[in-house]
Amino acid sequence: MKTEEWEHRVAALWVDDTVTDQQRIDDMKGLAEAAPHPAIGEFELGGAFDSAGDEAEAAVHYAAATTAGLDIVDPDRAAQLVVQHASTLRNLGRIDEAIAMLRDASEHPSTGAAPKVFLALALHSAGHYDEALRVAIEAVEPTLPRYNRSVSAYAKALTEH
Repeated sequence: MKTEEWEHRVAALWVDDTVTDQQRIDDMKGLAEAAPHPAIGEFELGGAFDSAGDEAEAAVHYAAATTAGLDIVDPDRAAQLVVQHASTLRNLGRIDEAIAMLRDASEHPSTGAAPKVFLALALHSAGHYDEALRVAIEAVEPTLPRYNRSVSAYAKALTEH
């Protein structure tokens, strides 16, 4: 199967809300085997498990995608992987790993401020409420039409002791 056709089939599967979670996983398994690169297949399969609420299995596939070199073959998906994998780790109670992963996340057009938002969630889960709020405010501050200087100062003050 050509890459373009494969991408189209994956995209169609993601938007098809007539399939069950298990059907999506089963269909994605077949697509993952036919993926243009194993890392891409592992990423998409991880997403299917994640979407179905099976975070433990999703984490296995996300780790495999990383090991297989997703960052080299598909930088857009690699940026998304950081957010998805870290969110999965947080849900599995591996909060410190999630925080470390998200702190190291590079800015990327395919994720926008999502890494910071998910970092705020992970920090909150870890009980770091002031830092979580600061990170969330700092994520939204660039989108404000005004009050940027004030908002930045208030955010910074949250964690200055």
